[in-house]
Amino acid sequence: MALTQTQRVGIFAALILVMAATRIHHFNALPDASWGIFFLAGFWLRGSARWAFPVLMAAAVLIDYVVITDLGIDFWSHYCVSAGYWFLVPAYGALWMGGSWLAKRQHGLKLSTLGMAVAVLLVSEAACYVISNGSFYWLSSHVPAPKSFAAWFENLGDWYLPFLQTTALYAGLGAVLHVLALQVARVSQHHGQAQH
Repeated sequence: MALTQTQRVGIFAALILVMAATRIHHFNALPDASWGIFFLAGFWLRGSARWAFPVLMAAAVLIDYVVITDLGIDFWSHYCVSAGYWFLVPAYGALWMGGSWLAKRQHGLKLSTLGMAVAVLLVSEAACYVISNGSFYWLSSHVPAPKSFAAWFENLGDWYLPFLQTTALYAGLGAVLHVLALQVARVSQHHGQAQH
C-alpha cells in the first residue's frame, strides 16, 4: 500500500504521540513503546528515513530531557544517561532497519509474511537490545566494577524477555492496525468501483 506524504506525516505524528505518552510514563500501566515505535516507523515510513528517523530520535531524547529535568535532576547526571546513552541511535536504527527491510520484502497478508515479520522483529529487537544493554553495561559509571562478560551475559538474560515482550506487544498492535487499514482500503476501493 503506497502512502501519500499526508498519510506519512499523519502516521509519524501518531507514532510520536504514542511514544511520548508511554515514554513519559504518564500512564503508568503502559510500558514504553519506543522500541516498537522505531520498528513500526521503519516499516510504515520506509523511504523517509532521512527526515523521519532523526526527528523521531530527537523526540525520544527531548522526551527524556523533559521527564528527567521535571524531576529536578540534571539530565547528564541521571542514572540512564551515560556515554552509552548515545548508542541508542544505532540501537533504534537496528529496529528501524528491521521494519524497513520487512516492508521491502513482505508480500501482503500471507502466513509467510507473518513468519518473516516475527523473525525480523526478533533479530532487530535482539540487535537493539545487545547494543543498548551492552553500551550501558560497559560505558556507564553506574555499573560497578569489576565488569565481566559473565556478569554482562547474566544482565542480558535478566532483562531480555521483558524488553522483547513489550516490543512484540506494540509491533503486534501495529500489525493489527495495518491489517485493518488494508481491509478498509480494499472495501473502500470495491465500493468506489461498484458505484461507477
